[in-house]
Formats: sequence, structure tokens, C-alpha cells
Amino acid sequence: MNSKRMRRCDSEEGSTLLLTIFYGFLALVLVLVVVAATSLYLERKRLLTLADGAALAGAEAFPLESVAPASGTGVLKPALSPAEVDAAVRDYLESAPNAGFEGLTVVRATSVDGQSATVSLSAYWRPPVLTLVLPAGVPLGVTAVARSVFW
Repeated sequence: MNSKRMRRCDSEEGSTLLLTIFYGFLALVLVLVVVAATSLYLERKRLLTLADGAALAGAEAFPLESVAPASGTGVLKPALSPAEVDAAVRDYLESAPNAGFEGLTVVRATSVDGQSATVSLSAYWRPPVLTLVLPAGVPLGVTAVARSVFW
């Protein structure tokens, strides 16, 4: 009788069910991580697109009176002021469709050299499906620079 009991314990019946459950769980976690990574990538691209538009609006925020030829070259160059860039960026963000961004803030909207507009935006991303292996959210930050040029 003991030999029958020993043979039954040594058999591998039911071990494929445990492996199937384990690999099914592993596949589910992998799919959720890939979905979250894709969502993070797309959210960053959306934020960068919004920052690009805001930088372009800031780069075009100069009065025509500030356009003057550069010394020695004769090429026309506009002069941007940081206050005008900041105001134009904030106006753009009020009118642009930016729904879906949690905690959208303008970190920086200025003109460093008087010819280009630099815009830095930040927002907070949350994964579409919460799991134990992913963080509850990640802060995102992007910077875009645009310059007006006369040809």
C-alpha cells in the first residue's frame, strides 16, 4: 500500500495547471505594464505638442515696432520680451484644447536671448489601470523652444 502512495506523490498530474495559471498571470501583468508604458509615452507626446504650440505662440508675441535689422547683416530680427512671451503662452494655453492633463502648470515661459521663446510645462500622469507593479503616477515635464525668423 505504501508503494501505491509513493507512486501517486511522484506523479506530475496537475503540474501543468499550476504552470498555466502562473504564465497566465505573468502575461496579464506584462500586458498591463505595456499598456501603461504606451499611455505614458502618448501623454508625454501630447504634452510636448502643447508645449510646442505654446512656444510658437510665444515666439510670435512681438509688436511690429520691435522688428529691426541686425547689425551688419541687414536681416530683420524681432525683439521678444519675457513678459510678452509669458502673456502669449498663458493666452494660448487658455484657448488651446488641453483637457486630460492633470495638474498642468507653466513652469517657465520666457525669452532668454530676446529672439526665441522657451516654454516648460509640467503635468501629472496616472496609469490607466492600477497594478501592484506600477507607481500610482509620474510627474511629466517638457521644454520647447521656438524662434521667429524673417526670410
